[in-house]
Amino acid sequence: MAYLAFYRMFRPDTLDKVVRQEHIVKILKNQIESGKIGHAYLFCGPRGTGKTSVAKIFARAINCEHPVNGSPCGRCAACRALSEGGNLDISEIDAASNNGVDEMRDLREKVQYPPVAGRYKVYIIDEVHMLTASAFNAVLKTLEEPPAHAVFILATTEPQKIPATILSRCMRFDFKLIPRADLEGLLKDVLGKVGKRFEDEAVSAIARAAAGSARDALSIADMCVSYSSGALTYADVNAVLGSADFYKIAEFCRLVLFEDAGGALSCAEEIFAGGKSAGVFIKDILSFLNGVAVAKMCRNAGEILSLPDEMFSAVSDISRSADGHRILRATEIFVKAESDMRYAADPRVVLETAVMRAALPFADYNIDSLISRVSALEKRIEGAVPREGGSSEKERASRTQAVEQRQVGQMRTAAPDGVQTDFLHSGGKAEAFYAPEAEEIKAGARASERSKRPSLTEISTDPFAASSPAAAEPAAKRGGGSVLAELLRALRTTHKNAVLFTLCSDLGYALQDGKHVFTTDNETVYRAITRQDNAKLLGEILSGFGVLEYEVRLEGNDDPLSKAIDALKSNFGGTDINIK
Repeated sequence: MAYLAFYRMFRPDTLDKVVRQEHIVKILKNQIESGKIGHAYLFCGPRGTGKTSVAKIFARAINCEHPVNGSPCGRCAACRALSEGGNLDISEIDAASNNGVDEMRDLREKVQYPPVAGRYKVYIIDEVHMLTASAFNAVLKTLEEPPAHAVFILATTEPQKIPATILSRCMRFDFKLIPRADLEGLLKDVLGKVGKRFEDEAVSAIARAAAGSARDALSIADMCVSYSSGALTYADVNAVLGSADFYKIAEFCRLVLFEDAGGALSCAEEIFAGGKSAGVFIKDILSFLNGVAVAKMCRNAGEILSLPDEMFSAVSDISRSADGHRILRATEIFVKAESDMRYAADPRVVLETAVMRAALPFADYNIDSLISRVSALEKRIEGAVPREGGSSEKERASRTQAVEQRQVGQMRTAAPDGVQTDFLHSGGKAEAFYAPEAEEIKAGARASERSKRPSLTEISTDPFAASSPAAAEPAAKRGGGSVLAELLRALRTTHKNAVLFTLCSDLGYALQDGKHVFTTDNETVYRAITRQDNAKLLGEILSGFGVLEYEVRLEGNDDPLSKAIDALKSNFGGTDINIK
């Protein structure tokens, strides 16, 4: 007998062997056992999920004299007759090549003849969405009211292309993609039956490449078994799939994430020289970046990725040192490039342009690029400015002031809609003037210059860091510094809070009798923060991490009005003085 491919050799012959379509199998079993067989079924879903296999099993089961648990017994006269090649009771029609009105008229005439071996005459029409409009109309009435012995099973991967008049006449069953764990179990069972030794990582790689399709998984496994002479390894699977060398992709992604555009382009040239196409290369890049993101955010990343230890270690090293914003930005750039490559005359140019954009964030002006650049600047300055000792208090204050002014400038560039921003550069400094809150911004900036608190660069702005247990602890339980830091971090997560962030950067903090007290000596800052809209926003943010009782106070104000009010209160201690 000629060699059979794995997907044909191991095609299920009973409903119990169908992989992960329990919602469909249960309904069909109940119909077979109760004898309530419908006249028209529609099986739709992604390729390789078992539509045609289930249709064949169901067609034999409804004709079987003694079905076993909803499946054909394979021993009765009807089962033996239906298994022969000349059987006429089960007809499979390929609608891709028999899609005309003439073929459907011929089917309409033949359906009137009774079955020969069984009780039902079953017509399985595969890829039914390929039928023409005239062909659908020709079969419409027959599909609605067929003879008592006729059953139609329509199978398609694109149900949206089928007319509503056909859909309404069928029982619709949607097949779902098969989970990776079930594909791995299927592959291990098949490899065990053919006597092929394997590594678990190799099986996981095949299941990932199959993307939920059992037929794709078995086809890839068939190639891998023919390729490998010994035990099937992860490297064998990569070679069969045509993927680039894993460590070369890892080096490329590391260069991109750490802004070495020249090195990244050189590495890309080496990969292209190895015969990899731009389409395969960009798929490998996205797969690796996805692994880096999973390793950065998930505690069980090792189980999710199922990589060999050395490869997972390479992914983990990059995820620990790479900034979360850069990973997200690079992924979005390459996803867009993959889409653009479909319409490009030279896909390689599109890919190399994406490499330069991802590795040169300072040449890009979108918000993700700006956030990435600010984060990198903070890390460099954080390493350059000593925490204590090593320089005078005046020098440290000057450095802190420069950093905070730079951050305020970055936040102003992302001002809300309707706020006009104009930068005037002079002597290396930048001032921002915009209405309607220029006075509040200037007041906040001047107040920040006098602030003695730690630099804002000590406050992490990476949202990916929030997955750590320490970050997840409520701010109200971690001391005053953390409360103020959490407030500023929350305000910096979106450009809409740029003004309030600048104002709050001057606030002092104290915990008095269980109440969180924020203080400022600048009356303009105080009036702006306690304004109704700002006070409401501040309260919502603080309540989000457990601060329910708080107060904003104006202290130590040296303006003449405050001095006069203090003098009145001192001279007339027994009199109530109301300030309006």
